[in-house]
Amino acid sequence: MRVISGHAKGRRIKVPKGRALRPTADRVKEALFNILPKSLSGYKVLDLFAGTGNLSAEALSRGASEALLIDFARQARKTARENLQSLDLLNQARIWQAPVTRAVRLLSRRGETFDLVFLDPPYDKGLVESTLRAIANAGIVKESGTVVTEHSMREKVEAEYGPLKLRDQRRYGATVLSFFGLSREEASTDGEI
Repeated sequence: MRVISGHAKGRRIKVPKGRALRPTADRVKEALFNILPKSLSGYKVLDLFAGTGNLSAEALSRGASEALLIDFARQARKTARENLQSLDLLNQARIWQAPVTRAVRLLSRRGETFDLVFLDPPYDKGLVESTLRAIANAGIVKESGTVVTEHSMREKVEAEYGPLKLRDQRRYGATVLSFFGLSREEASTDGEI
C-alpha cells in the first residue's frame, strides 16, 4: 500500500500480516479521494476504526491540518503510529486506543467537530449502523462536513440517521462507499447556509 497523492505521494504504508487489520484497498481509496475535494487543506479529520491509519495518512498528505485516529485494537494503534511516524505526519495526528462509540461520546462532550469523518469498521459485524447513529447523536460533524463509511455490500445503510442524510453511494466489487452530510434543515438551525 502507498500514499496516492499529496506531499507523501508514493511512500509506503505498512500493513501487518494476518487478518487482524483490513486496510482500504488502493483502488477503493483512490476512488474515495477522487470523490472528495482535491485539496483537504485545513480539514479536521476523524478516522474511526482507523486500522493502519491508511485513510488519515492520505488525508494529511493532501493537506488536512489534523487527524484523530481511533481504534480499539492495540495492534492498530501501534501500526498507525508507525505509519504516520514514517511518513512524517505524526505531529498532525492524535491516536486513541478506545471503543469507538465511547470515544464519539467523549468528543461530543468536549465539543469537538470534524470536517471529514471516515468510518471503516470490520465488515458484517453490525457496526456501521450503530456507529452512524452515535455520530448523528453526538453532533461532531461540522455543518459542511462529510461522513464516509466503507462497508460490505451485505450491510445496508438507511437514507438518514437523525441529521445525517445519505448523499451518495458507490460500489466497488463487494465494497460500498456511502457518503453522508447534514440535512439542510439541521444545517440551517446551526447558522447560515
